[in-house]
Amino acid sequence: MKTIGIVGGLGPEATVDYYKEIINCFKTGGGEMNYPEIIIYSVNMADFLAPMKRKAWDDAAGYLLDKIRALKNAGADFAAISANTPHLLFEKIKADSPLPLISIVEATREEASRRGLKNPGLIGTGFTMNASFYPDTFSKYGMNVVMPGDQDKKLINHRLFTEIELGIFKDETRQELIDITRKMVEEKHIDSMILGCTEFPLILPDAEYAGIPMLNTTRIHVEAIVREARRA
Repeated sequence: MKTIGIVGGLGPEATVDYYKEIINCFKTGGGEMNYPEIIIYSVNMADFLAPMKRKAWDDAAGYLLDKIRALKNAGADFAAISANTPHLLFEKIKADSPLPLISIVEATREEASRRGLKNPGLIGTGFTMNASFYPDTFSKYGMNVVMPGDQDKKLINHRLFTEIELGIFKDETRQELIDITRKMVEEKHIDSMILGCTEFPLILPDAEYAGIPMLNTTRIHVEAIVREARRA
């Protein structure tokens, strides 16, 4: 079995969820406890966000590349970044990475294709919702990724960085997210919602809201990571 490397801390709540989800994939009920070796580099989120806010993309990518090199030196066979926002820089990071990388965006696109989805919505950080890395990846396969309106984007980003990323999950915030989803179903005819921040499944844990499926990017990414870990 391959050794898994994870760049975590982006944010910490999701990193814990990744670890638990990976381990759960290997629980057989037979008592073997044959779990994979996992190396997690939990980064300082502020040190990553600072160059992102300045749009100093090379600095932000270099910061994550240093952590991937550390994972390789620690014995990881491949790596994954346990957050959606850094995938804005994925191609830049991948080009210089010393390890194979598992993309959360490509894994989510594959799952959407498997389900026959054509018009998914996307919620995430402001970085993610205002970037093109999700639409660009999905459009190659005939899918249209739909963003919330500007005011809803601002609200979602605010709730993420003042509550959800800090492990604060309020019922009223959950309802706001469901209401935004419902509005996008009614006005933009989305057929699914990409939970484009790996903290979202912690506040929106159900498989469906507003009558459409949620694409849980944490679980989808974990399944891709587990497949790679098991690959000989």
